Amino acid sequence: MSNPSTRIATVAPVDEETAAPRVAAIFDDIKRTKQIDFVPNFWRVLATNPDQLEMIWTRLKALMHPEAAGRSSPLDAVTREIIALAVSATNGCRYCVNSHTAAVRKLGLNVEALGEVLAIVALFNSTNALADGYQIEPDVLPPL
Repeated sequence: MSNPSTRIATVAPVDEETAAPRVAAIFDDIKRTKQIDFVPNFWRVLATNPDQLEMIWTRLKALMHPEAAGRSSPLDAVTREIIALAVSATNGCRYCVNSHTAAVRKLGLNVEALGEVLAIVALFNSTNALADGYQIEPDVLPPL
């Protein structure tokens, strides 16, 4: 029986060295696209279901790494990662907060700017809760 403190998920992740060819190809694409030398735990766990791995990686690559997927984006890479970090912090996903914090730091966001991002996340989590709690009718509307 494995030591619970060494478990990384509720299922055993797929090992890079023994991955089936389809999974290995996706793993290689992840490393190449993200410019990293290992496959993060998230992808190794998703690889236990190759269809899901392929579907999520394809969506993530298209949106978070559009240039690698052959398209352009009106949002720069830092903005995309800040959005991912904000949503991850709001959802309380420890794995994703760490992953996207690492990504924004790699893209050049300093600690002071990171603090501002998280302060804005906290501010809008509280103002959203207040607006929702009071059920305030929207009166500042975007143009059609």
